[in-house]
Amino acid sequence: MTTTEESGRARPAYREVEVDVVVRRREVASDGVVALTLADPTGADLPEWAAGSHIDLLLEPKLVRQYSLCGDTANSGEWRIGVLLDPESRGGSKFVHEKLQEGANVRVRGPRNHFPLVGSPKYVFIAGGIGITPILPMIAAAQAAGADWRLLYGGRKRSTMAFLDELERYGDRVTISAADESDTPFRTELESVLSEPADRTLVYCCGPEGLMEAVEDACKIWPDDSLHVERFSAKALAEPSPGALETFEVECQRSGVTVTVPADKSVFEACEEAGVDVLGSCMEGICGTCECDVLEGEPDHRDSVLNDAEKARNDVMMICVSRSRSERLVLDL
Repeated sequence: MTTTEESGRARPAYREVEVDVVVRRREVASDGVVALTLADPTGADLPEWAAGSHIDLLLEPKLVRQYSLCGDTANSGEWRIGVLLDPESRGGSKFVHEKLQEGANVRVRGPRNHFPLVGSPKYVFIAGGIGITPILPMIAAAQAAGADWRLLYGGRKRSTMAFLDELERYGDRVTISAADESDTPFRTELESVLSEPADRTLVYCCGPEGLMEAVEDACKIWPDDSLHVERFSAKALAEPSPGALETFEVECQRSGVTVTVPADKSVFEACEEAGVDVLGSCMEGICGTCECDVLEGEPDHRDSVLNDAEKARNDVMMICVSRSRSERLVLDL
C-alpha cells in the first residue's frame, strides 16, 4: 500500500514512460462505458504503479486525456482504464469509443499519482459514476492489507455503472445506489455515513462535481486530512488570493532562463514560449502533469490537485493555472 508522509507530498518510486501500446477492449457497463486493457506489443513489462495512479492517452497532437488505472497493480504486463462516453465530450471519450477498437495502437504516458492511498485501518470509499475507476485498486489494496472498509457507489442507473460484476465478491461491504431504482437517495446514504467522524478512518472520493462538493461539505466536521479527493473537472476558481500579482517574473533555475509572466499568459505558456522544456496535459489544474518544485517565492495556487495543507507548504505548484503572490518565483525547471 502506498503511503504519504505527513511532512510532504509523496514522490513516486516508479518510473514514468512514454510508449505505444496495443488495445484490448470490452464493455463494462451496457450504457456507454468501455474498459481498455493496454499492453506493450513486444510483451515487455510496463512500469509498476500504485492505487490512485493515472496515465495520459496521447490521442492526437492536441488531444491528451487522463484516465485512472483500474486494473491489478501486480500485473506488470498490462494497464487497464475505464472510459465513459460523455455526451458533452470535448473529443477525448468520443475518440476512445469510436477509434480505439480491438487491436488499435495508442501512445500513453505515465504512470503518475496525485491520489495516493494513505495507510489506515479503516476507509470509506465513495464513487459516483466513472469515479469508480481509481477506487477499484484502492479497495483491492485495503482488502489485501486487512483494513476495514466500505464503498458507497452511486449512479444515474445500473446500466451506466461500470465494474458491478467485480464488486460482487465484496458482498455487503459495497452499497450500490442507482437513482432509477433505489428507495434511498444517494445523498441520504452519504449523510448517514459521514454525519459523525469515525475514529482512524480516511474517506476517499471520486466522481462528478456535485458529489465532490457534498462530500467536502459533510467532511468539514472530520479531522484534517481525513478526506482525499480526485476530480475529473476543475473546481470553480475562487477570486485570486490577496496579494496575487497580475505580472511577475519566473526564474527557471535548471534552464538558466528568466521570463516575465503577463496577466494574459500562464506560467506554463510563458516558459514554453521561452524554450523551456515543460510538460503539461489538461491545462486546467486537475491532472498534475505540470507540477514543479518551487525553490523561492510564494505561489498563488489555483489548481484542483493540492489540498489546503499542501498549498500552504508552497513547495510545489501547477504551472498551467497557478500564479504568484511574490514578484519573483524560482522554479525547478
